[in-house]
Amino acid sequence: MKVLVIGSGGREHAIIWKLTQSKRVSRIFCASGNAGIRRFAECVNIKIDDIIGLCDFAKDNNIDLTVVGAELPLSLGIVDLFRQNNLLIFGPTKAAAKIETEKVYAKRLMRKYKVPTPHFAVFDSKSHAIGHAQKAQYPLVVKCGSLLAGKRVSICENFEQAKDSIENCFKNKCNAIIIEEFLVGRELTLSVITDGYTAIPLSSCINYIKALDKDGGLNTAGMGACAPANLIDYKLEQKIAHKIIYPIIDALSKDDAPYIGVLSAELMIDSQNEPHVLGFNSGIGDPAAQTILPLLQDDLFEIFYSTAIGGLSDDYEAFKISDDYAVSVILASGGYPAGFKKGYPIEGLEFVNDDDLLVFHSGTAINEYGELVNDGGRVLSLTAVASTLHRAYDRVYEAVDLIKFKDMKYRKDIAKALI
Repeated sequence: MKVLVIGSGGREHAIIWKLTQSKRVSRIFCASGNAGIRRFAECVNIKIDDIIGLCDFAKDNNIDLTVVGAELPLSLGIVDLFRQNNLLIFGPTKAAAKIETEKVYAKRLMRKYKVPTPHFAVFDSKSHAIGHAQKAQYPLVVKCGSLLAGKRVSICENFEQAKDSIENCFKNKCNAIIIEEFLVGRELTLSVITDGYTAIPLSSCINYIKALDKDGGLNTAGMGACAPANLIDYKLEQKIAHKIIYPIIDALSKDDAPYIGVLSAELMIDSQNEPHVLGFNSGIGDPAAQTILPLLQDDLFEIFYSTAIGGLSDDYEAFKISDDYAVSVILASGGYPAGFKKGYPIEGLEFVNDDDLLVFHSGTAINEYGELVNDGGRVLSLTAVASTLHRAYDRVYEAVDLIKFKDMKYRKDIAKALI
């Protein structure tokens, strides 16, 4: 079988790495890939927002299954286009992907179907939003209402911070913003694979979003992760399934947007052990993918293929998940998530060669001298797998010490507080 994977980050590298383990996969293409993905797949120079070009490529090359990792092509309707051309594709339609790409839509859908989420208000006027913030209790959360305006989420301690966040959102082409209550508790992510009827969970995961140790600094796209989340047990998982996962899948179906693909719920667990949805992702997150896919013991291609043809419930009751632990650390360019410089040679990867240590590329490239260099904000993710969380933590940071590039930055406390 020939597979096309769409995206160029660490998530797509992890997906491709896992797909290479399938006996049914003969050839993998990636649009547009990165320097690390080139080891496993043939990279094609088609931009991920060129959904017509991607569709033509899939037809011309007789692709058996396309897997969409990145969010942008989902928001542009790539799944709809591929299905119109009788091409098999794994991922949600444009309407279903609104659960991530349109935050206002997602919040209103949760309110309508009584899916637990922080109380919120939506504003399409800057003055009305600022007026609300003047009378609000703090801290509170300000979010852009659409993914297309960026993943801007600000926790505001006072009115001045809220005012600045509101103005920044509207300045950056955000047509509506969400102001919601700030919840206190334990955060985790639970991803499920669903064919629109059955939903089967992958390993739970804890993501580290802040740029600095002890959850300081700016929000990022993710600086590390660990799995499984040690704060989730069978009882809580069942509560999440019955209060959140199945109700939102049913809600999307009733809204003529049946969801097929990976659905990830970002959750806050309160002091009463009750889950609340902070947001949804229409796929596996990054670096969540690099962390949970090494724990999956089933054939990922078989799972994706069964889901894409609507047969997940026929083939699986549950996935085989390893009892091991995984810890991932992101190595980022200096200055990330703000401005950074790229083109610096990366050294030391040849020393990371143990079976329990995995390197996934995010922002890398090969320069004119044939050197591997940083080419993005998040450059590499290192993942260690071990029988205990403590051992996985030790192993990943031993590997981090082997790698060097100018101005390299990373968090030193991923999973540390859980040991």
